[in-house]
Amino acid sequence: MSYFSVLDDQLVCRSEGEVVVIAAWGPDSFRVRARLMGEVEDDRWSLLEPAPTKPAITLTDDSAVIRNGRIAASVSIDPWSKLVWITFTDDCGAVLLKEGPNGSALHSQARLHKPMAGGDQSVTAVFEAQPDEHFHGLGQYQDGVFDLKGSVFELAHRNSQACVPFVISSRGYGFLWHNQAIGEVSFNHNRTQWRAWATKQLDYWITAGESPTAISENYARATGFPPVMPEYGLGFWQCRLRYWNQEQLLDVAREYHRRGIPLDVIVCDFFHWPHMGDFRFDPEFFPDPAAMTRELKAMGTELMVSVWPQVALTSENYEEMRQEGLLVRADRGEQIGMRFQEDSMFFDATNPRAREYVWKKCQANYHDLGVRLFWLDEAEPEFGSYDFANFRYAAGPVLQAGNVYPAQFSRGFYEGMTAAGQSEIVNLVRCAWSGSQRYGALVWSGDIHSDWETLRRQVVAGLNMGVAGIPWWTTDIGGFGGGDPDDPDFRELLIRWFQWGTFCPVMRLHGDRVPQQRVSRADGTRLMESGAGNEIWSFGPQAEEILTAHIDLRERLRGYTRSLMSTAHQSGTPVMRAMFYEFPSDPTCQDLHDQYMFGPDILVAPVLNPGVAVRSVYLPLGSTWTDAHAGRSYDGGQWITCPTPLETIPYFTRGDAAPLPVAD
Repeated sequence: MSYFSVLDDQLVCRSEGEVVVIAAWGPDSFRVRARLMGEVEDDRWSLLEPAPTKPAITLTDDSAVIRNGRIAASVSIDPWSKLVWITFTDDCGAVLLKEGPNGSALHSQARLHKPMAGGDQSVTAVFEAQPDEHFHGLGQYQDGVFDLKGSVFELAHRNSQACVPFVISSRGYGFLWHNQAIGEVSFNHNRTQWRAWATKQLDYWITAGESPTAISENYARATGFPPVMPEYGLGFWQCRLRYWNQEQLLDVAREYHRRGIPLDVIVCDFFHWPHMGDFRFDPEFFPDPAAMTRELKAMGTELMVSVWPQVALTSENYEEMRQEGLLVRADRGEQIGMRFQEDSMFFDATNPRAREYVWKKCQANYHDLGVRLFWLDEAEPEFGSYDFANFRYAAGPVLQAGNVYPAQFSRGFYEGMTAAGQSEIVNLVRCAWSGSQRYGALVWSGDIHSDWETLRRQVVAGLNMGVAGIPWWTTDIGGFGGGDPDDPDFRELLIRWFQWGTFCPVMRLHGDRVPQQRVSRADGTRLMESGAGNEIWSFGPQAEEILTAHIDLRERLRGYTRSLMSTAHQSGTPVMRAMFYEFPSDPTCQDLHDQYMFGPDILVAPVLNPGVAVRSVYLPLGSTWTDAHAGRSYDGGQWITCPTPLETIPYFTRGDAAPLPVAD
């Protein structure tokens, strides 16, 4: 009797009622699926059709080996439990990842399928831990943890938390938990565990690579490359909560134009609509959107418009969308997903019909009036209670399918905009999942606070997001919540954040500044407030001079930034790169997370604390480094101390790179 067979170049393992299938899935990569009491399914939650590869498979009665380029999976049958046991090795035979042991008096299982009432199961995948292993990626979390080893993370989305379940290991592999269910991952010192609370089968993807760059490229081949970044994604974006009428928004753009300050994008934030879910401008405050977009384009500025997935019970579209089954459903209680300004329910982005319905509304009311980019807010979506077990999508119960929502939200607009003739697409979105990058998703870090600790956490979040395969990432410069433009302490924070934003993939100023301003209709009805001024001239003359200089710097970096976006499009390489990513053989770079590489040639060391006069910077081995401000060159492999006057951010150019790339 043999436990193993080959079907369509896949290794199939059957034992104790479990089916395990290992398939070559792109260069140097495998997809592993396992199901108890049934055949595995081929759901493509984020994986694309792989490039054809011909693995080498060797079978015996109680073992098997499948090889695909740089990676091999050795499969054996545990003599005690008779369960399948998998070890992954590289092309030199070194162990990359090994499943946890099966059997023994503990009745351990490397793949634990736990049945649930109703037909689903919870699934846990257990792997042996290695004491010298480091993990990075997993998306965007707000706890400031850079090296994930020793930490536990919820596999779920929340406001400012984006679960993208792909990690790169220091042992030379990348791992994607290819499961859209709510769950948990533990990078413990005694084991690594991935869990899905409600699912049909185990499903993960693993790849081997000689460098983080090679691993990123394999991952992008498997889940998709970002599109070409439009030219207006390279410069400065102006935003605030909120420009509440057409003339106010135009006046801000006109003032930038009058001052000769380049403004690529200006953003029309939320509640420019009559009701959530109307998906159109309120004519009382935006009487001629087409004329507004035309005037902005004449000044070289594109308009971005906020679109929320909430549909208020008072919306003109609510009854039709409810009747047609285009809304998320609560399994119990009221059919309300969130209470903010009005009671509402989210549209079901996992339903193709719902995606088409929403896009058609937005096409007629925004795109056809000249709007070419959208702000897809609330994309987690932000359930009022995050009671994942109480809501249901077309894709399944949220507990089983919840994490795919933001990718499908981006997908609906990407496919609609492509069909409408756009070829270069970027949309700002508050959440992402594996594969979101192929839909033009520019992720920002959500509704974060305006303080120094939050700033430090954003640097870590951005670096791990890049490792997780989302090259387009940004943040609210200055933080979203709070900040008084007249407060000297906040002005310092804003300046330092703005300097760092100059070296983020997209440079975008946003925030809800205080004091807020009351907004009412002509009949006296009170509406959503507007924050205080958040333009570069709102923070005093000294700040304005510094911020203007950094917009100018961003412009002079335009050609270089364009090249980074091209590389991301072609290979999936992040724009904002952790030090270990660019210098994996330099041990000092392994845990550095308060400095990073902006592409291959610019080392950035942002100032992340108040009142700092100097800061230490590590210059990696293998290159010389030139201080962009002082012009002095240094050999790599040493720490240096840099002065940090308020008007400058320390950054260095590598080797023979130009001290300051100049725009085309």
